[in-house]
Amino acid sequence: MNFPERLAAQDWTALATEVDAYGCARIPALLEKDECRALSALYDDVARFRSTIDMARYRFGSGQYRYFGYPLPDTVRELRDAFYPRLLPIARDWATRLGWDARWPDELETWLAECHRAGQVRPTPILLRYQAGDWNALHRDLYGELVFPLQVVIGLDEPGTDHTGGEFLLVEQRPRAQSRGTVTALGQGDALIFTTRDRPVRSARGWSASPVRHGVSTVRTGIRHTLGLVFHDAA
Repeated sequence: MNFPERLAAQDWTALATEVDAYGCARIPALLEKDECRALSALYDDVARFRSTIDMARYRFGSGQYRYFGYPLPDTVRELRDAFYPRLLPIARDWATRLGWDARWPDELETWLAECHRAGQVRPTPILLRYQAGDWNALHRDLYGELVFPLQVVIGLDEPGTDHTGGEFLLVEQRPRAQSRGTVTALGQGDALIFTTRDRPVRSARGWSASPVRHGVSTVRTGIRHTLGLVFHDAA
């Protein structure tokens, strides 16, 4: 599947600039149509997942998602492995500006081992399914004390054909100002890099952490599947 090669072909300077400016950046058509269909088909293979979340039950919105169990499916594991070193320079740059402890090692496997030693042992990649009327409330995916500041969502269905609505929402609480929203319509195979919790913004005192939450607008028709890649495991 050559995910490292596909990611190496991207303009990472431009992507880092866009993530800096908006808290998110889109990579068009990272996955092929058949790869997307194969991933969305995994949703009904319940044995691959460690838990299923009914969003309405927890007042997270409406819809359902499932956390993969270990071992991850090959495609999910390979995508997470390929993205991590590409996102790491952005994470470390943000940590420098915001004074975070940039403890993330060069290898994802080493980082996940640190998560596990801290009691964060549950895998966090998820597969989400939204049907007509479903939506996802604004939130942040933290899961424990150890957090990687960027994550990725990949659209698996074709907007306008498989579903309408269901745009990705990002809302930033700016310092001493009203919130700013960003909307992204994910095409089939598109990947969106976005901030997990905060992004650095300039302030009168230098750099400040601007809190960011994400969600999904109401699906009007059809079914929408997405793959979520989080780079820290859960307690």
